[in-house]
Amino acid sequence: MPQTVKAVFPCQPGKGNDLVQMLSHALADTRAFPGCLSVETYTDVDQPDTVVLWEKFETRADHEAYLKWRGETGMMEALAPILAGPLDVQYLDFHDV
Repeated sequence: MPQTVKAVFPCQPGKGNDLVQMLSHALADTRAFPGCLSVETYTDVDQPDTVVLWEKFETRADHEAYLKWRGETGMMEALAPILAGPLDVQYLDFHDV
């Protein structure tokens, strides 16, 4: 079963749209990364400066390799002026109930 990942980006006030614009270009590389099955971008209706990525990767190891690669490319440094806090990555298990 694919690994579902929820990545929450808490942005500084008024910076949520800036992150969405940045991601509109960066996610092409994400979708091409080995093991990536899909990535969807959301903003919190009540807190528009909270941006959420809903991701599917073949395995958790694929996603962890992706995060390592993103770190090596300098993406997190580029996000520093936009983010209000650390990225929150959650690995989710599906339950068919």
